[in-house]
Amino acid sequence: MNRLIAPLVALSFMAVEAQAANEIRITPNGSQPSIKGAAQNFTGSVRVDGLFKGESPARIGGGTVTFEPGARTAWHTHPLGQTLIVTAGVGYVQQEGGPRQEIRPGDIVWIPPHTRHWHGATASNAMTHIAIAEAEDGKTVTWAEQVSEAQYVGQ
Repeated sequence: MNRLIAPLVALSFMAVEAQAANEIRITPNGSQPSIKGAAQNFTGSVRVDGLFKGESPARIGGGTVTFEPGARTAWHTHPLGQTLIVTAGVGYVQQEGGPRQEIRPGDIVWIPPHTRHWHGATASNAMTHIAIAEAEDGKTVTWAEQVSEAQYVGQ
């Protein structure tokens, strides 16, 4: 009899785990600590909040990024593109070889796959956006060199 109970108990635990993976989950605001943007990937003061990552087979991930005035990303690309949803402040986005463009709350920015670009705050205003990207082979971004001051000011 005990030989039958152990496998049944193991199967019931597996069923509970499978059910939990298929349930809606809420990550409460404030339950994750803010993370400072890494100096090799950002210029200035940058804060990342609310990081999320989908579970397989999902490839989506992202977070809310706040740039203080003058702060910006380094040049970078995304293998499957990136969507930015500006939620506060005033910022810039620039594709390599293209004009620096101003972005404001409510703007939705699509950056195509493998497009070298940067984004951040203006010199006088902070900017916050939600950044969303999908992973390819587990990777969502390829970082490059910092944006120079001349590139940032649009010279």
